[in-house]
Amino acid sequence: MGGLAGLVVGLAAVYGIATLTGNAGGDKACRPAVALAQKIAPFATGQVAAVNVAKSPLRVPDLAFQDAAGKPLTLKAFRGRTVLVNLWATWCVPCRKEMPTLDALQGKLGGPDFQVVAVNIDTRNLDKPKEFLKELNINKLVYYSDPDAKTFQDLKAIGRAFGLPTTLLVDPQGCEIGSIAGPAEWASDDAVKLIKAALGKS
Repeated sequence: MGGLAGLVVGLAAVYGIATLTGNAGGDKACRPAVALAQKIAPFATGQVAAVNVAKSPLRVPDLAFQDAAGKPLTLKAFRGRTVLVNLWATWCVPCRKEMPTLDALQGKLGGPDFQVVAVNIDTRNLDKPKEFLKELNINKLVYYSDPDAKTFQDLKAIGRAFGLPTTLLVDPQGCEIGSIAGPAEWASDDAVKLIKAALGKS
């Protein structure tokens, strides 16, 4: 897995990438998510200006990871709520800076209709991520991990993972609303307005 870490680090320069690859044709069931994406596009500004709203229907892969107890989970477990999926690692400097903002966003908006699902993809020293979160006093986020980093490969396969952090906004049916390659200030007013718009609370 050291090769994956090297690959991600090597691609760090694309954090600011503005255009992500769409999937030709797409999943027809995800067309409402595209309509929602266009509706919230005006809110992708300021601190979240790098968010790319979906322009074609895309069902996000059923990403597989684990909870804090090591119990297997997939993204499908979160159907019925809007989810901000974030992939991060302790060796990723922007991730370390971003994590408190994700924790704050979960504290502000987390509930039955929205959740931040931050998945750690460290492949070595698996106790380090938990220690890191404890040091930063991250207490609103639920701990999820993927020690095989397959979630990154699955998102890379659909053109949604170029480096870390990688974040996708997913609707209650598992369809992409938007994505961002690189960090964002998720606790900012801009981010909160964007998520509220996605939840129909703007």
